[in-house]
Amino acid sequence: MCACSVNAASSPSDNGAQPSRYEPTALEGRWQSHWRSVGLDATDENSSKPAFYALSMFPYPSGSLHMGHVRNYVITDVIARVQRMRGHAVLHPMGWDAFGLPAENAAIERNVDPGDWTDHNISQMRAQLDKLGLSIDWDREQATCHGDYYRWTQWLFLELFDGGLAYRKNATVNWDPIDQTVLANEQVDADGRSWRSGALVEQRQLNQWFLRITDYAQALLDDLDKLQGWPERVRTMQANWIGRSEGAEITFQVKESTDQTTTDQRITVFTTRPDTLAGASYVVLAPEHALVDGLTTSEQADAVRLFRQEVGRLSAIERTSDDRPKRGVPIGTHVTNPLNGETLPIWIADYVLAEYGTGAVMGVPAHDQRDIQFARTNALPIQQVIDGDGAREAIANGNAWTEAGTLVNSGSFDGTPSTEAKASITEHGESAGWARSKVTYRLRDWLISRQRYWGCPIPIVHCPDCGAVAVPRDQLPVELPRGIDLSGKGGSPLGQKSDWVNVPCPNCGKPAKRETDTMDTFMCSSWYYLRFADPHNNALPFSKEAINRWLPVKQYVGGIEHAILHLLYARFFTKALKDRGLIDVDEPFEQLLTQGMVQGVTYRNPETGKYVAPVDVSDPENPRDPSTGAPLDVLFEKMSKSKYNGVDPAAVIDRYGADTARMFILFKAPPEKDLEWDDADVEGQFRFLQRLWRLVDAASVKLNTMDPIDRGVNLSDADGGVRRALHLAIEAISEDLNGEIQLNTAISELMKLSNAINAADIHALHPAVLQEALSGLIRLLAPFAPHLAEEFWSRLGGTGSVHQQPWPELDPTALVLDSVELVIQVKGKVRGKLQVPANADKTELEQLALASDVAKKWLNGAAPKRVIVVPGKLVNLVP
Repeated sequence: MCACSVNAASSPSDNGAQPSRYEPTALEGRWQSHWRSVGLDATDENSSKPAFYALSMFPYPSGSLHMGHVRNYVITDVIARVQRMRGHAVLHPMGWDAFGLPAENAAIERNVDPGDWTDHNISQMRAQLDKLGLSIDWDREQATCHGDYYRWTQWLFLELFDGGLAYRKNATVNWDPIDQTVLANEQVDADGRSWRSGALVEQRQLNQWFLRITDYAQALLDDLDKLQGWPERVRTMQANWIGRSEGAEITFQVKESTDQTTTDQRITVFTTRPDTLAGASYVVLAPEHALVDGLTTSEQADAVRLFRQEVGRLSAIERTSDDRPKRGVPIGTHVTNPLNGETLPIWIADYVLAEYGTGAVMGVPAHDQRDIQFARTNALPIQQVIDGDGAREAIANGNAWTEAGTLVNSGSFDGTPSTEAKASITEHGESAGWARSKVTYRLRDWLISRQRYWGCPIPIVHCPDCGAVAVPRDQLPVELPRGIDLSGKGGSPLGQKSDWVNVPCPNCGKPAKRETDTMDTFMCSSWYYLRFADPHNNALPFSKEAINRWLPVKQYVGGIEHAILHLLYARFFTKALKDRGLIDVDEPFEQLLTQGMVQGVTYRNPETGKYVAPVDVSDPENPRDPSTGAPLDVLFEKMSKSKYNGVDPAAVIDRYGADTARMFILFKAPPEKDLEWDDADVEGQFRFLQRLWRLVDAASVKLNTMDPIDRGVNLSDADGGVRRALHLAIEAISEDLNGEIQLNTAISELMKLSNAINAADIHALHPAVLQEALSGLIRLLAPFAPHLAEEFWSRLGGTGSVHQQPWPELDPTALVLDSVELVIQVKGKVRGKLQVPANADKTELEQLALASDVAKKWLNGAAPKRVIVVPGKLVNLVP
């Protein structure tokens, strides 16, 4: 056995008598203390071993660990432990996504400082995580709300600012009236509500900071093909969010201005269907479009003003919802269709957004469902220009024809297939000067301004003469002032701190003001994986050498809810920093595992939608609402305090131990699937670990070698069976931990191995076989139940820590069977079994079966009429 840095002689189980029964709480506490004292989980920085970076999405420090946390971090911990045993230098860090509204709102509610509140929660959650026995290198811990971290968030912002990727502009933004802050489009749910507060989002015009993520839209889309280790579902979600569209920009000449004279003004629209241009019956602008004021006639001015006020109260999600009526008003002016010269009215409508495309679209009612609804509501013409089987009937019934077909009512393009007409009409328009090919994206630039206190300050000073000026990097961090009154509403709380706001301009020295917006917390989490690679660097956020050593992250684990927001932003950050010359990698995460939710049983009144606490349900088999007597729905839903179905991890750990909690959370369901909590299954895992305890307790073998079994040793059938079970387990578990991680089936294989060893008379086994079997079993168990495996290793005399031992190696010869069991049937009924050579062919199997006592007994000496032989399985004798 290899010598290791952790000496078994100093392990806690060697002090005094060995415990006679499995007492997980005491056992786990002893080993956790021992691991900390010897620095077992420290990152191997200077090793020549290949690097493996295992990372969980870091948590917001709410103060309470929940079962979703447990599942996420235990999955990552198993992967990290396995890779250490496979000979990798492993980086397995942890930190805290510690800025944001929850802490600020909690501070307002409790009248405490959000920094003090957050630090308290971090301390509490770190202690809870320690109880799980996670092999985290806590020396690399980061908290995004601490100055030694957000100094570098500000530094990286200035890198983007210097590179032209951070800019400020006036824009229509999503305003959360409850949290009193701006939201990015991605933070508004499909029903137009804030992702965090649930408030209906309003639209406001504000001067805000953005990052030019759209500069990377095509790269973000193309490089999804590199991410073969990501779930297809996540890659599809990102591709859809980026939303690449190929088409053409069409320019419409405005026919008259508001005083009815000619004008040179033009309106440019983007369309993916230039083949339908002849069918346009109107052009529609976003109500916020810059041309609306200048093109609106006096007769329409009041109607336009009122409509714009109404639209201003709607979110972008509401305005573009498919199931919402499309509303608009004409502005009184017209344009000319460049293809056929027809005059088209200009409208404004709620379903067109200024931020998307050019903020203008051409309405082609016959071939766009949204447009046909708008046209029918407002009595606008509907001109069919593409024909196909059933097209006319569909359009007549109010259903737009969006399939391919042949052009009609399109002048010289009549008879052209629509698929060809897209290019030919665009080429015609390009030669005439009113069209050009264009690629657009659904993705918008990332809005990072937030009008709240508890966030990273934006390191910009606004000077009346110099404009937006970067804070010199040697003056970072721009620290958050403490003692801010957070009770006010509207505007950034930092604006009230005049001695913090008013500073000299770094360029000219004249009086200037700091930026009072703070950064979106996704800024902090978009680069934290880089800081973990070089956490103590005081000169830079990270060195290129450290990034090249550890990045990309080999295995990233987190929830599917971050498939768009966090993952897309992190990918953008990585690409932008590479272009700035700071790193050499262009994708941050090689393998991604999105774990499912942990669900608990809930009791819900279907009439009221309210949940009933389990303690109020007297009969779980026939549950009724105790207040109304109404039957209750029994559901499995994501654990939540409001649904009375949360399970406190501490209660499980205190009763059964962390190893049982780990084994249950890993065994109950595949990692990517939702997991339904069941106390009976927790008990089942506890009983399994108790059986392992009894097995090891009964063994007296010393684990003093890892040498392979001597081929010259004469092994019994029982020896061969145990060896085969061990190496089948090594083969299956090793496969389960490669590529697509399947931890539940790996634990199932552990159970099979345990059963095989228990089924044998361990005292009759050859000592070398028992030694090999227990050594393999304990090492295979170690990533899943680290405390118990360490205890077993120490009790059986293993050198060092089990977590520093090599992963068990497969011996293919152990899988080769000398004999197999042959089932003998007579007239289709099983009458007996026979051990036969594993390599016997059909003829040999037939002869062995006919010569057996089974055949003689059931055939009474007669020869069978037919013999049906299935090699290696059965022989059926037909009298």
